[in-house]
Amino acid sequence: MCTQAKENESAQTSAACVKHKHRDKESKAYKCLISRLRRIEGQVRGVEKMVEDDRYCVDILTQVSAIQSALNAFTKELLSQHIRTCVVDDIRAGHDEVVDELVATLQKVMK
Repeated sequence: MCTQAKENESAQTSAACVKHKHRDKESKAYKCLISRLRRIEGQVRGVEKMVEDDRYCVDILTQVSAIQSALNAFTKELLSQHIRTCVVDDIRAGHDEVVDELVATLQKVMK
């Protein structure tokens, strides 16, 4: 659903990073990212309720694993948009130091 919209949108600068431009809050890519975050937020609230209800630990751990997978998917999409917009724009503008920033970001993300 959002994957196709994100692929189409990510090539456009309307999903550009906040550092350089304001995000187009009407873009499909932006709406998909927000939608993902809201689903993750709902999953976290669900786990909180499971803990409060003293649910079986394995069931809770399964849900935590699903949340981690959802966050990883969000991170991959946001990183992809960042590279296709901010990084490419900076390199084209002659700001090669953005590559060092990207490398440092990847090192943090891949811990």
